[in-house]
Amino acid sequence: MTDSLLLCADPLRPARSDPHFAAQAAAAHDAGATVALLDHDALLAGRAEEAVRRVPRGVGPLWYRGWMIPATAYAGLEAALAARGALLRTGAGHYRAAHELPGWYGVFTAVTPASTWLPCAPFRAPGPAALAEAAARLPKGPGIVKDFVKSRKHDWEEACHVPDLADTAALHAVVSRFVELQEDSLAGGVVLRAFEELRREEGEARVWWLDGRPLLTTAHPDTPGLTPEPGLDDVAPLVARLGCRFVTTDLARRADGAWRVIEVGDGQVGDLPAGTDPSALLGPLLNAG
Repeated sequence: MTDSLLLCADPLRPARSDPHFAAQAAAAHDAGATVALLDHDALLAGRAEEAVRRVPRGVGPLWYRGWMIPATAYAGLEAALAARGALLRTGAGHYRAAHELPGWYGVFTAVTPASTWLPCAPFRAPGPAALAEAAARLPKGPGIVKDFVKSRKHDWEEACHVPDLADTAALHAVVSRFVELQEDSLAGGVVLRAFEELRREEGEARVWWLDGRPLLTTAHPDTPGLTPEPGLDDVAPLVARLGCRFVTTDLARRADGAWRVIEVGDGQVGDLPAGTDPSALLGPLLNAG
């Protein structure tokens, strides 16, 4: 039996899917699936019951495809859907494990840049002493600043890259600016990662995994014109060990030729790059059972 699909509603026309996901809605309909709509804004505002009011009662198992959801809000979504007889195929625990770096890093340590993190609240950057202690756990040299989910790589100089992690003043300045720019969307805290030189001219590959098997390899949405083909022999057993049904891994080649996992994510909130046929993803997903 085909599962249902939960998509974000258009904020201006709430009875329709968000235009960004229109092609996925059409592919789901073609696959024989019920398409339900989520009020993403209401969910982020803490009104989970209101957010799922358009989900048919008793719809059964479903997958979400839409904008990112903070892990705590996702748990509220799971509960609100359950009250309506709808079962998210990815539970809140597995969502957090794939969505936030502390959940997946321990599994992928051997194939991803060395990382450490400091939980903190929005608008409250860790102090210099705490940052220096964290940086000392990483290899010497440059580093990257992000939160548990995202970086600000488009603000590279001021809120992402640290030329020398041992320069505590510079590190604190970058982290403080990062926290300031993230505002209340800061996810979990601050992550420090060792910087690795990548073959950026080759781009990144996004691999979509379903039940531990590679389902689809696409370009990364940031570089849709570049389609590297990564080796997956080292990554596949790690995805299986993570134990999450539907995940993405973003991979890039380091300067020495080694494939590195740059990010892991929950597949429900991974963006498909332009030009990708959504049926290649949704057909197998909705029929996975």
